[in-house]
Amino acid sequence: YLKRKPKLTLCFSPEEPRIDESTFVNMREEFLEQYRGAEEELPHMMPKPLGRGVSTTGFLDASHAANKKTRRSHTGYVLFVNRAPVMWFSKRQSTVESSAFSSEFIAMKTCIEAIIGLRFKLRMFGVPIQGPTSLLCDNESVVKNTTRLESALNRKHSSVAYHLSRWAVAADIVRIAWISGKDNIADAMTKRLSVIEREKLFGDWGRARRHAARAQ
Repeated sequence: YLKRKPKLTLCFSPEEPRIDESTFVNMREEFLEQYRGAEEELPHMMPKPLGRGVSTTGFLDASHAANKKTRRSHTGYVLFVNRAPVMWFSKRQSTVESSAFSSEFIAMKTCIEAIIGLRFKLRMFGVPIQGPTSLLCDNESVVKNTTRLESALNRKHSSVAYHLSRWAVAADIVRIAWISGKDNIADAMTKRLSVIEREKLFGDWGRARRHAARAQ
């Protein structure tokens, strides 16, 4: 692949991402009624933030029952600082989920834990962070369950991922919105794509994209 693509590059841009703010639903105050006291834990003895602040963005995807032998789902995400990709992840989940809804929530939990770690590390470097991390997911049910307070989930292990995700919204660590699957960069982390699809997602990392909800 590298021989066929000798000029393939990974672009790192310091520019701000272009995000359509109307795709995000702000119900943090309502979430705080259920998750009282939810707030982001700041590093102990962190240095004074200096310089220009950065924004963080994540793309998340899960492929339900993708493994044909075990029927375990696959988690994938890509995290950006401004428009520079800094973390990406692709791994089978440890449990077999009976629904795409559950597998997406397990993936979201994994991604949010990585986001918390990234934000902690940036603060320890003295990098100021602008607002919560924008997390884009292509499962509408999961997005609704993390942006609307009235939803409920009872399965225990899925419930842990469900409540951690909602707690992160209440703590202003993340804000979550829907993105079309064909525009979701993390799609390549969970399934095989055609050359055309792959080139569309990876061909211009770090450059402006046409879709209004895209951060990159």
